[in-house]
Amino acid sequence: MFIQVQTTTDSEQAARRIAGELVKRRLAGCVQVLGPIQSIYRWRGRVESAQEWLCLIKSTRAAYERLEAALRELHSYETPEIIALPIEGGSDEYLEWLSESV
Repeated sequence: MFIQVQTTTDSEQAARRIAGELVKRRLAGCVQVLGPIQSIYRWRGRVESAQEWLCLIKSTRAAYERLEAALRELHSYETPEIIALPIEGGSDEYLEWLSESV
């Protein structure tokens, strides 16, 4: 029922903008912005390295399709990282708050 979605951005400003929009649109109850982090990845046949900011998005499975669409709309990357992980458990109070926030 609950998920954590993660994405990375190229700046703290972009991460905060995405976080604010997702919470404002009630697609996420909370978004944590961490960074800067260093990402090393393969892109178009080359190994690249970039400083990025990680967004940890707390949401529900029911909101996932709309959340993914919003991330694609708001994100500047051609192929943004959008990974959803199930939340297997949590405190009753937190999960109740999360379900009321989304």
